Amino acid sequence: MTTQIEPGAGVELDELRALETNVANARDSFVADLERLVNTDCGSYTKTGVDWVGRWTADFLRGMSASVETRPHDTLGDTVIGTLEGRAGAGPRVLLIGHLDTVFDEGTAAARPFRIADGRAYGPGVTDMKSGLLAGLYAIAALRDVLGELPFERLVYIANPDEEIGSVSSRPHIREFASGSDVCLVLECARANGDIVSARKGIVDLRLTVHGRAAHAGVEPEKGRNAIVEAARLTRDLAALNGRWPEVTVNVGVIAGGTRPNVVPELCTLEVDVRATGRAELEAAEAEIGALTRAAAVPDTSVEIAEMGRHWPMEKLERSGRLVEHAQAVARRLGFDIRDVVTGGASDANTTAGMGVPTIDGLGPIGGNDHSPAEYLEVDSIVPRTTLLAGLLLAIARDPVIAGWRKGS
Repeated sequence: MTTQIEPGAGVELDELRALETNVANARDSFVADLERLVNTDCGSYTKTGVDWVGRWTADFLRGMSASVETRPHDTLGDTVIGTLEGRAGAGPRVLLIGHLDTVFDEGTAAARPFRIADGRAYGPGVTDMKSGLLAGLYAIAALRDVLGELPFERLVYIANPDEEIGSVSSRPHIREFASGSDVCLVLECARANGDIVSARKGIVDLRLTVHGRAAHAGVEPEKGRNAIVEAARLTRDLAALNGRWPEVTVNVGVIAGGTRPNVVPELCTLEVDVRATGRAELEAAEAEIGALTRAAAVPDTSVEIAEMGRHWPMEKLERSGRLVEHAQAVARRLGFDIRDVVTGGASDANTTAGMGVPTIDGLGPIGGNDHSPAEYLEVDSIVPRTTLLAGLLLAIARDPVIAGWRKGS
């Protein structure tokens, strides 16, 4: 049996204040680094920019004596993995995950460069997730400065190059290191009200291709089979799935089809976003979508389904609740309260929690309006939230309950 202790009890108040002072002293450097990263175009498909941010992150990790491995990809960015080794048995094995990419096209950084106005920082990726990426690095640095060492057996920091498109290339690397970790902390920004995240909807992106038959629309339309008409039926029926199951959403976000107005279209594609809080509900929705594709209203048409990306739901694990309690306890000692919530967006936390690794997310600074020109970061949240992350890491390291998880006690 392990000894039960109150959450956060392993962190002395003077240690927490020392961490806070360290982070506060580094605030100007944090903001300067944030400006540098935000002003670099690094959309998921802009490999040169993503890799530049990856090299910058790797250099920061090496500056903290981490061993750094870069796992290359031909077309997407390279995955950066930094490992800081401690003493065997000195504490848990912790995985931190941040991502290097944004959703924005090349040229966005020049059009909307980093700026600060009325206490908020703006620019592409300022919260999603350049500030979270930096919070992880600066929290590790603060722990090293204050304690003189990291109180873990091993701490791995993965900088993911393609999270915004479903971690296509990086997911195998994340799964590899998550399988040997006791805890995972994901550095997406806190919600706009300061909440952290303990559960996320799962998501599957589908491309439905409707196959019809081309014909001259004026001379012999009866020989054609209109793929757009069938796609319109399918769009209506897909929209009707909303509300069928609690917390399940189905959205047809993109439709493309046809070549000319005088041609009966033989192809039409639908890009569909399906989300659910539970795996069973997500699987039920997918099964119903499959049934709808087989219920053709236009004769002699067919529908092909291709899966473009998937994150299974991040359901709150019992052990993840222990991490939430530590975060809340540390926050109270810093003078503020936080809650944990379920959110609709998927992240790498879905992957690690789905493997059974205790995971919480939303541990970056506070911001909002992600994926839009109005994306912002609350500048005054940088110090308290980075300190919270450092304090949470220390609380995890000293918790005998967490230490007992690997031993099965």
